[in-house]
Amino acid sequence: MESVIEISRLTKYFRSGIRGILVRALNEVSFAVRRGEIFGLLGPNGAGKSTAIKIMLGLLKQNSGECRIFGEKIGEKTKSKIGYLPEAPNFYGFLTAKELVKFYAQMSGMRSADAEISAENALSLAGLSDCQDRPLSTFSKGMLQRAGLAAAVAHDPELVILDEPNSGLDPIGMSDMKDLILRLKASGKTVLICSHMLREVEQICDSVAILYKGEVAAFGALDEILGRNSEALIRVKNPTEKFFGAVEKSAAEFGADLKVEKGGGSLADFFNKIVFERRGK
Repeated sequence: MESVIEISRLTKYFRSGIRGILVRALNEVSFAVRRGEIFGLLGPNGAGKSTAIKIMLGLLKQNSGECRIFGEKIGEKTKSKIGYLPEAPNFYGFLTAKELVKFYAQMSGMRSADAEISAENALSLAGLSDCQDRPLSTFSKGMLQRAGLAAAVAHDPELVILDEPNSGLDPIGMSDMKDLILRLKASGKTVLICSHMLREVEQICDSVAILYKGEVAAFGALDEILGRNSEALIRVKNPTEKFFGAVEKSAAEFGADLKVEKGGGSLADFFNKIVFERRGK
């Protein structure tokens, strides 16, 4: 399958302090994001996630290695195909949601009339049609995140990058954001999520890369790295003693309510295992 993002041996250093000591943020990082998938970029604080995203967006330049978006080096052409929601978007409170999203659409090169239509469509996708004319100063944290997502997709990008989209959201807000991300995938977009919310990531991501101290600690399809294809866990609700004796013959015969879940452990368990192993090196 075609890759939308191709990262190859990406290395980035920063100078720190008066002496200008080199600090390694990324060390020969390599991974790829396939078209049409939801990809999770994970790692503890300081792992290099934000640095990698800034290089993808053309906000930073790497010291070595390659970053290709849609097969090309980052430039104005590729930037127009990307939508981005930062971790803590800061909007002018006096703007209405529609004014904000229309502004971002125009900044992406759309004409005023087209930008207005796109803004309305994006706000509808984000579930903000009923309050599009309200000032952003009256919005809750969850509503601001929705407005930020609408602004990120107003110009109909092929790739959407979301940095901590669940930041500050309550459980209902996180559920709504998950649904919105799945709708983006269903519309054919490729989505990259940078998040610490491992349970939510596990529910929606197809593949992940886990960074630790600037290096790739794990990368691959979620089912494969969690071993989900090698075993299955069957949970039985309200079984009878007789049921246990005959379960190999036919569970349905006894009217048991069966729930089948893929086994292999959770993403949180795998993440903690990887991080603790790296710490011990």
